[in-house]
Amino acid sequence: MPVVPLTDILSDAFDQRYGVPAINIVNDLTLEAVLGAAVEKASPLIVQTSVKTVKSIGSDVLYAMWEAMTAGIEVPVTLHLDHCPEREVITECLRAGWNSVLFDASHLPVEENMRQTVEVVAEARRHGADVEGEIESITGVEDGVGSDTEAARQDLAVALEFLTTTGVDVFAPAIGNAHGHYKRAPVLDFDRVSDIVAAHPLPIALHGGSGMSNEQFRELISRGCAKVNISTALKETYMQSNLAFLKEAEQRRKWDPPSLFRAVRGDVSELAGSLMTLFGSAGHAPVAAGKAG
Repeated sequence: MPVVPLTDILSDAFDQRYGVPAINIVNDLTLEAVLGAAVEKASPLIVQTSVKTVKSIGSDVLYAMWEAMTAGIEVPVTLHLDHCPEREVITECLRAGWNSVLFDASHLPVEENMRQTVEVVAEARRHGADVEGEIESITGVEDGVGSDTEAARQDLAVALEFLTTTGVDVFAPAIGNAHGHYKRAPVLDFDRVSDIVAAHPLPIALHGGSGMSNEQFRELISRGCAKVNISTALKETYMQSNLAFLKEAEQRRKWDPPSLFRAVRGDVSELAGSLMTLFGSAGHAPVAAGKAG
């Protein structure tokens, strides 16, 4: 099964009420690791790139990595641009071949957010791509985007007007979730997810998932959160795995980069696989003879 649109992956997840991990990768090693986990777990996967990662590595290089590592892959995967308030980066990634984008105009008044999102949806459609939208900032700063100040939540009527007017394919509402580490246990508005889905059935994106409990994940997925974002957990796993290996290498005075890469790749792959099992996506993409890279 080749690379597919975001909506192809999420429609089945939404209908059957399982969640698909949407994991922010930071380089070629993490990309290879999460793709490998998807093949091993026979799971669909959404690979996400932040604006910071796009600018750091370059859209051409990132997309070349993506094409090389997904050639011949036998599970459904898709490439998504996460939280992007910059229209020029949206355009750059759509032209390069990204399958979907999150246009984050939540810092704007709803009317202006809606107007620009309509334009982004039209642009994405010309490239055969999908769009995720949001009208409230998710609390917390992630890769330089966002704010630690909790945004006011809009009424259901406002959210429904946004969905109807813009035609976005996925919606990311604020429900008490936050990016990064939670300073206290999150108080989540489960009913807001149910109310939106009941009034306008479409996949909901759950942001700020790295600090939630397994029970909270399962409850939100059962209510329609088909896309589950993971960023902080991957970055921590990646950095801590590197640190642990290098401390041991220093003690042993043995410096072997390929062994470092292998160890870190294994830890990142293990994290991704555990999420696929937790969210229920494992086994939803039978593999005949898959590969990742």
